[in-house]
Amino acid sequence: MTVQHTMSEELDLRLNQLVAEQESIFVGLQPRSRALRERAERYLAGGVTSSWQITTPQAIWMSLGVGSRIVDVDGNEYVDLHGGYGAGLAGHAHPAIVEAVRTQVARGTHFAQPTETAIEVAAELARRFGLPLWRFTNSGTEATMDAIHLMRAFTGRDLIIKVEGCYHGHHDSVQVSVMPDPPENGPADAPVGVLSSTGIPESIASQTLIVGYNDLDVLRRVLEAHEGQVAGMIIEPIMMNAGIITPEDGYLAGVKALLHAHGALLTFDEVKTGLTAGPSGAIGRVGVVPDLVCLAKAIGGGIASAAVGGSQEVMGFVAEGGYEMVGTFNGNPMAMAATKAMLTEVLTDETYRRLDALSLHAVEGITGTIEEYGLDAHVVSVGAKGCVVFQNEPVRDYRGFVGLDDRFNHAHWLLQLNGGVFLPPWGKMEQWLISAQHNEVDIDRLLHNFTSLARALTA
Repeated sequence: MTVQHTMSEELDLRLNQLVAEQESIFVGLQPRSRALRERAERYLAGGVTSSWQITTPQAIWMSLGVGSRIVDVDGNEYVDLHGGYGAGLAGHAHPAIVEAVRTQVARGTHFAQPTETAIEVAAELARRFGLPLWRFTNSGTEATMDAIHLMRAFTGRDLIIKVEGCYHGHHDSVQVSVMPDPPENGPADAPVGVLSSTGIPESIASQTLIVGYNDLDVLRRVLEAHEGQVAGMIIEPIMMNAGIITPEDGYLAGVKALLHAHGALLTFDEVKTGLTAGPSGAIGRVGVVPDLVCLAKAIGGGIASAAVGGSQEVMGFVAEGGYEMVGTFNGNPMAMAATKAMLTEVLTDETYRRLDALSLHAVEGITGTIEEYGLDAHVVSVGAKGCVVFQNEPVRDYRGFVGLDDRFNHAHWLLQLNGGVFLPPWGKMEQWLISAQHNEVDIDRLLHNFTSLARALTA
């Protein structure tokens, strides 16, 4: 008998009780976080610095991070598998990052002019990702915004295609169908674009066409219905706004072929997968090189750093002045110093071997617990990232993800946090991140807490 599919009244009650109990423990462990939130509400909108920090039952305020551990303002220590939504691949206070930033601070923090380090970083990214020309930005949102602007400028077309359930930042063109509620999103074979934020003009959102992930037939129909109007498509090559959803064999190659056949460009959003999925990100795993790739989060070792790389033809359009890719802090020397250290000193071949071994340890351990307790769940892992999906069947697109019961992931998050492991909130959507400074003891704590969850669900 499985756990979730039967969803007996007994299990339903047990799950609700488990969440309530763990939330009570959570709040009890964090009185100072609660006090800071109340104080912050006088000065910070919503009492936080980003709306994504508003979590149930309350935001956690942090004070220190060293190695694989973080400490909150109440003195609680956690194994940090949150990793700043993927930015923490180096771990905290990595000696190479600390030294790079310390050295650069003493030499100057901002010039609004290029430095030699930017050349070295771009050369290493070109080697890893197979795209020759690069520019830098400061966040994933800026990188994907520039990529979309560039696709439109290069092709002289207005329409872009976006995958339902993918998040590409918070600029206007991509705030469509990020987490649409059924049935607003229409039928699977003709998805409807749904605004994902207030403040987005319908006139801009209407220029974004929606397709499903792993669905070449819908993509083909959309391109044919808008022949000669589509500038390009932006896609997470491995979806990571819905847990982790991997591409089916031939899907991404098929996407590229269809787009190019219709004179459109392909952009990979590797803000989450770049470097975490492997030394060459998702490009190295799937073997498909897009026209443009966007990187951010992990590349800066915890410092805000992002990049757009592309083919000679498309990025050459920037070099020729066809599209102005600008930003006062682009290529900031502090960001470049940290990124260089990340690429050349932190993420070595040996580091990736360790990350693979720790990831395997996590996957095998959780899978073993799932089997032992008969849970309706499975693990998905790509490189340094992984997640638990609380159903047996694999998820192939957003529509297969949206119906998953959030309470299982929330209960998992609470049990892990109360047990000394910090995972991302919104556990149904997010993934754990194993950093360059984690070890087997850290992963063992993750496994121990997951076993506690399994016992609680099946008691």
